Amino acid sequence: MGLVIVGSVALDSVKTPFGEVTDSLGGSANYAAMASKNFCDTNLVGVVGEDYPLDNIELLKHNGVNIEGLEIKPGKTFRWKGVYNDLNRATTLDTQLNVFAEFNPILPKSYQACKYLFLGNIHPSLQLSVLEQMPNVKVSACDTMNFWIERNRDELMEVIKRVTILFINEDEIKMLTGEDNIFKAADIAAEMGPTLIIVKRGEHGALAIHKDYYFFTPIYPVKDVVDPTGAGDSFAGGFMGYIAGKDSFEEDVVKKAMVHGTVMASFDVEAFSLERLKDANMANIAYRKEEIRRSVWF
Repeated sequence: MGLVIVGSVALDSVKTPFGEVTDSLGGSANYAAMASKNFCDTNLVGVVGEDYPLDNIELLKHNGVNIEGLEIKPGKTFRWKGVYNDLNRATTLDTQLNVFAEFNPILPKSYQACKYLFLGNIHPSLQLSVLEQMPNVKVSACDTMNFWIERNRDELMEVIKRVTILFINEDEIKMLTGEDNIFKAADIAAEMGPTLIIVKRGEHGALAIHKDYYFFTPIYPVKDVVDPTGAGDSFAGGFMGYIAGKDSFEEDVVKKAMVHGTVMASFDVEAFSLERLKDANMANIAYRKEEIRRSVWF
């Protein structure tokens, strides 16, 4: 089954204690797509400017990502600049929306038949627009952030009401629900509409909470974290790609998807931009999956 991924396509300039890059390939759609492409047919929706390097487009095509939904518009590509003095949190130095400011995602007809959808961290009104274009979607998921929770809560609540899965980090779910206990917060979030709540906890792993079960996955032990940018999107892309590839939302598939999402995030953080994700293959994915399984066996 195919997966549609809608989000930002950006050029990032990032500095960490391990180095820095300028105008490297970034954005939520890119990270999610490069993680999901290992498991299913992946269809990207985004917008870039005329300055977007053709090599970056060829990279997506070479990795089997369908870019029919990638618009190239007059102007400059969305740019983000940040620094990690602490690898757990980025400090934004500059954001230039450029053509992304007028982004109006229009799905190609070939995308509209896909049964799986991931809405990256973009304005809730855009997420709603995409949901309207995919009325027959089987499993939909959205990601969000504190900015939308604070500034566009009503629209965000409408998105959350309509999706199957909510991806959200620990601080954000507390902000969204006003509850400090994660399990109670997830129960409150589930009452808003989603069937499954996935709480991203950074170096402490991730937690999936369903009315009938919950599942915790630890991180894969990466000893040299170079750049955590895109880790959450890579996790979501790996998760959604796996369930789309299996065409199932059953409990055992969800649990395996959690592990595969964790594996893809582990590749992402080992290098800047998409350098490790583009080299990930089923053999090294399977190796890391087995390492995680062994770490929790009892």
